[in-house]
Amino acid sequence: MQGSNGITHVNRRMEMKTRLQAAGLVCAVVAAFTAGGAFAEANEQFVPVLVYRTGPYAPNGVPWANGFVDYLKLINERDGGIGGVKITYEECETGYATDRGVECYERLKGKGPTGATGFNSLSTGITYALTDKTFTDKIPLFTTGYGRSESADGSVFKWNFPLLGTYWSAADILVQHVAKKGSLKGKKIALVYHDSPFGKEPIPVLEALAQKHGFELLKLPVTHPGVEQKATWLQVRQQHPDYVFLWGWGVMNSTAIREAINVSYPRLQMFGVWWSAAEPDVLPAEAAAKGYSGVTLGHSNEKNAGVHKELMKVLYDKGKGTGKKEDVGSVLYNRGMISAMLMVEAVIKAQTKFGKKPLTGEQVRWGAENLNIDSARIKTIGFDGILQPLKTSCADHEGTRKSRIHTWDGSTWSYTSDWYEADNRFLRPMVEAQAKKYAVEKKLEPRDCKNEK
Repeated sequence: MQGSNGITHVNRRMEMKTRLQAAGLVCAVVAAFTAGGAFAEANEQFVPVLVYRTGPYAPNGVPWANGFVDYLKLINERDGGIGGVKITYEECETGYATDRGVECYERLKGKGPTGATGFNSLSTGITYALTDKTFTDKIPLFTTGYGRSESADGSVFKWNFPLLGTYWSAADILVQHVAKKGSLKGKKIALVYHDSPFGKEPIPVLEALAQKHGFELLKLPVTHPGVEQKATWLQVRQQHPDYVFLWGWGVMNSTAIREAINVSYPRLQMFGVWWSAAEPDVLPAEAAAKGYSGVTLGHSNEKNAGVHKELMKVLYDKGKGTGKKEDVGSVLYNRGMISAMLMVEAVIKAQTKFGKKPLTGEQVRWGAENLNIDSARIKTIGFDGILQPLKTSCADHEGTRKSRIHTWDGSTWSYTSDWYEADNRFLRPMVEAQAKKYAVEKKLEPRDCKNEK
């Protein structure tokens, strides 16, 4: 019995020692995890990237995605992140389909230590589907050059930011441009548009401008994805419009230009929205597309701005670029790069109030609503020549509404107009009326912008 008790005592001491060692090991692992992996994970700003690198919209979607991702990489590689907070990102393929866009949103909105920074859906249809969700999820939608035009009114659309220009601004500027060529009274303007929320966006403004200027508006919808347009251009040939406005995307644009050539409609009388005036739209026709023009989102295919030089030095010269080196600076690459920059600038602004740490979507929303990117800041970040100064507020989520026209000369784009600014005195009452209608339908109480800080 005594020997048995001794063995038991020894076993208990050994068991206790083993437990203490195990506990010490657990503490060491926890400490190491806290000091290393967990800390690294906690010090990240997660950016979801909704893309379409496949399907009929890929020729236009790929360069945008490459520009967006490259700018995030640049901020990480050169600056160590935003205020010392590393950017993490994940792409999600939508194929430009609204249902897949919503699935991507739901899957990515909670990722990262503080959730998604914000979303660039690159789709007006997806933007419509997500807008209602943002009020509950408190995640901003950055819809640079697309989305709901009435969301320029931030008093109602707290979470939407159609920065740099809405489709209503684009429509007004296009009409201003053709009106400079002579009175529009008695003229015909045909709108060849993608039969989707995106394509239908300019219609209310163009109808109002038709009444104002006395021109006839012909509305010619094109079914997704836009590869069959012979009937549409037969109508163009029969109706003989003085101008054609093209509101297309993806293969629809190059198809429209090819069909215009087939029916001998002059490219000099064709003008695209900024999503219908990039290299993928004209390169299939090359020299035959000469004279085709489009309204720009403040930039064209500039390749030698300061930011482009940084991208080459930091990424492409080291084999870290996302796409082909020769595509850097193309129209849609620049568009994606600018879109990422605006989100980064919103985070930088938000850090001035909330600190240099991972921020929530709600905190980033404040930054987006208080942007003031002046000429000095534009030069500092290397975007001189490809970005107009912009300033947002509770009342104005668009920030700026200036643009020029660029024209395809058979091999490249060149600016062919001075700067235009959308007539906000004409557009703002329409924006506010439509925003008020949305607020009533959704039972929202618009914010009093005088009380916002």
